[in-house]
Amino acid sequence: MMDFAGDIDAVLPSLRTPQPQRSGTLVRLVGMTLEARGVMAPLGACCEVVGRHGHRVEAEVVGFNDKILFLMPFTEPAGVGPGDMVRVISNSSLVSLGPELLGRVIDGRCQPLDGKPAPACKELLSLLGRPINPMERGPINKILDVGVKAINGVLTLGRGQRLGLIAGSGVGKSVLLGMLTRFTKADVVVIGLIGERGREVQAFIQESLGEEGLAKSVVIAAPANVSPVLRLKATHLTHVIAEYFRDQGKDVLMLCDSLTRVAHAQREIGLAIGEPPTAKGYPPSVFGLLPNLIERGGVGRHGHGSITAIYTVLAEGDDAADPIVDIARASLDGQVMLSRKLADSAHYPAIDLTGSISRLMQSLLTSEDLKSANKLRRLWSIYQQNVDLVQVGAYEHGSNPELDEAIRLNDRIVGFLRQDMHISQDYDTTRQQLRELLNQN
Repeated sequence: MMDFAGDIDAVLPSLRTPQPQRSGTLVRLVGMTLEARGVMAPLGACCEVVGRHGHRVEAEVVGFNDKILFLMPFTEPAGVGPGDMVRVISNSSLVSLGPELLGRVIDGRCQPLDGKPAPACKELLSLLGRPINPMERGPINKILDVGVKAINGVLTLGRGQRLGLIAGSGVGKSVLLGMLTRFTKADVVVIGLIGERGREVQAFIQESLGEEGLAKSVVIAAPANVSPVLRLKATHLTHVIAEYFRDQGKDVLMLCDSLTRVAHAQREIGLAIGEPPTAKGYPPSVFGLLPNLIERGGVGRHGHGSITAIYTVLAEGDDAADPIVDIARASLDGQVMLSRKLADSAHYPAIDLTGSISRLMQSLLTSEDLKSANKLRRLWSIYQQNVDLVQVGAYEHGSNPELDEAIRLNDRIVGFLRQDMHISQDYDTTRQQLRELLNQN
């Protein structure tokens, strides 16, 4: 007699293995999180809560405790209640990408915000991207022309560099970001507007980008009034779109405004699911998220394409020792400090060379150009350190030859560092002007 039970066990072992449940019930709402029981799903899975009256709310799995899932909704969970059905829509965060995204304005779920049909993209990629072996990354050895004199001349950037724009509120970060967007020589521009004021999205597109700039750009917008989960998804979407175009061999400029608001979104999620607060209330997950995001920029495998990433960092209360500013400094390849004092004196862009640095300059510039850049930085710094003495007449000419030179050239240096927001200046012209300025008697 044949052993049919043995044959079934051999051919169809899954019949004897419990399968994951695809639906459960909502049991509780705590703060910003929904708790569901009876459903199994991994972190990052997308779920749908179906209310008794047909109201539907999408949410993402952000944590779990034993058999309870913690969900954070994408929209206000009005209309749902205990006992409502929770079902899993997707176990992973995949997005459709393609060249059809160019010229479009989308949200964190790749849905259009510009009133046009959804982009018909075909390639599916994970929001978290694919990490590159550090030994396979190409070197950063090509100068990037950003069209801003102060950066081209004294804080020279390379293709694939990661830079922070660090400042308090209202000192011209958005204006400088717009200049970099329009003037930088890049194949594709990817712009993530994360956690900022909603009115700034349209203003940035119309005033900073314009039709010509938008044609080669992708804008991902998740303003402050949307769910922190959507703000994080928009951040990851910004990075994976940049990675998609980089892997096609293109030089991508990625702008993320702002890294601080990304940290705020992760703080809201972390505290909601019970993470312990640390410095300024930030949970440990924030200090793991930011370096991981920043490492997604850079040159591609074996020099194939690049992502030059520029992050704005809000120094809250002009506090340069803010923990997010600290971790940005440690993870980025340089920073540009914007000064409220300079902004108040109508010096734009308000770039303060004291505290600003490009860590790759010495490997990008010739020895002559590096010497010129360092000399201008030194003259700027010594003048700023002694400006009070000079202005009240307490400094005696001839006491310090280097300070004498800084005083003599100060007006020319200030003129060199200032720039109209609508006028670009290329790298070669900037270097020539810098040499002429420092060689004047």
